[in-house]
Amino acid sequence: MLIQIAHLYATACLAVIFFQLALIGGAPLGEWTQGGRHKGALPLSGRLVAAISIPVLLFQGLAILAAAGFPGLDWPRWTGWLALGVSVLTCILNGITPSRPERAVWFPVTLVMAGLAGYVMIVTLR
Repeated sequence: MLIQIAHLYATACLAVIFFQLALIGGAPLGEWTQGGRHKGALPLSGRLVAAISIPVLLFQGLAILAAAGFPGLDWPRWTGWLALGVSVLTCILNGITPSRPERAVWFPVTLVMAGLAGYVMIVTLR
């Protein structure tokens, strides 16, 4: 079940990456992200933030897969802990955002993601 939990986490990271790609592409979802400061499409600065988040999310997904023992990913264990930390921080930020739509959608999503990452890291303690 450990590998399946890690796969679920990585799949959630991919889903968030697709959301970020939609933001970069100009989807009118500004109130659902980055504090809801922008209605409609994000300005260039917001799109750059979305672009920067993509490699971070890729790192997180791969780090949790590596921590679960996915073949071919021999990453140091601290990368999984870092991914968990980023997940927890993201969850907290989504929980305190002034944007109601962002809080309603992304807080539960990031809470589940943090739980999945936490499960992988705790179960694999040596």
